[in-house]
Amino acid sequence: GKIELLGQNVEWHLIGHLQSNKARKAVRLFDVIHSVDSVKIATVLERICFDENRQSLPVFVQVNLSGEKTKSGVSEKDLPMLIDFLRSCARLQLIGFMTLPPFFEDVEKVRPFFRKLRSIRDEFLPNGYLSMGMSHDFPVAIEEGATHLRIGTAIFGERLF
Repeated sequence: GKIELLGQNVEWHLIGHLQSNKARKAVRLFDVIHSVDSVKIATVLERICFDENRQSLPVFVQVNLSGEKTKSGVSEKDLPMLIDFLRSCARLQLIGFMTLPPFFEDVEKVRPFFRKLRSIRDEFLPNGYLSMGMSHDFPVAIEEGATHLRIGTAIFGERLF
């Protein structure tokens, strides 16, 4: 894969949904995981870090602010419990929050979602990172405080499936 091709001179971030059966591979391959969305997956990652003798794994909590059933992420209601759990972990290191807002042609409509994630960060992890914004809405995300962007399409063009 790309990781073997480019090697360790790159910091690898997992940005997609993480299933428990792929967690061991993720712990071995990735430097940072942006998609921790449940105590269940956090528990699995913590255990695997111990098994693999990995001292620290930086993670972002993925928050579902839109309520869309098709999007992963912890609900705002369950967020404090997940944060408390992560703070109790010896190996997982909470470094920030991630969200995927609904797609709107008018990118201004995503601003409230980015603003909400920033307020969550300010409340729970004042110096934490914000992973939000994609190729079509990243300028708004930056204005709202994004520190990490997903802009592959803007850089590489549309995917050819």
